[in-house]
Amino acid sequence: MSGGHETGKLFIVAAPSGAGKSTLVNALLAREPDIVLSISYTDRAPRPNESDGKHYHFVTPDVFDAMAARGDFYEYAIVLGDRKGTARTAVEPILATGRDVLLEIDWQGARQVRKAKPDCVSIFILPPSRAELERRLRARATDSEATIERRLAVSREEISHAHEFDCIVVNDRFDDALAQLQAIVRAARAGGPLPKERHAALIRQLLAP
Repeated sequence: MSGGHETGKLFIVAAPSGAGKSTLVNALLAREPDIVLSISYTDRAPRPNESDGKHYHFVTPDVFDAMAARGDFYEYAIVLGDRKGTARTAVEPILATGRDVLLEIDWQGARQVRKAKPDCVSIFILPPSRAELERRLRARATDSEATIERRLAVSREEISHAHEFDCIVVNDRFDDALAQLQAIVRAARAGGPLPKERHAALIRQLLAP
């Protein structure tokens, strides 16, 4: 773009639960100060360790309904029983200043955002194996066995949509995965080609019964 202000890039990062997405995203944000994490809206109550405007924008179901009816959201979905959404008003003003915005959302949300903003760059993070995914989910020690089983079942569904994303990163060694994320961000900013590794064999293994 010549003249005027460069518009920021919109990045989407999605992953199955247990792939280590949040840790990677937080490390990326620490290294790339020009990327801002978009804070989602949710109609569930805050958990004890959460604060409004930092973890989520917490609103009542009525307010969420009104925002959805006005078309305020790029996307919203029901995630494990709660509604979460990405508001245009939380993203577009930041992009207009030339800073990048990162969305941490699921594959359904990513599909909706790609329709609304086709120039976004979508990244899917995979675990290195099914055993490692299960190990990471169990290591949290906060979830019941039933929740872990449900998350594992949901992870299969999520991984089956990995091919819809522009880039796929395997979070095996953390530093390598972080370096790959940074490379994708820099390539997108420079208008260069994005990494094309599709990890088809790993995806087949992760989806195997």
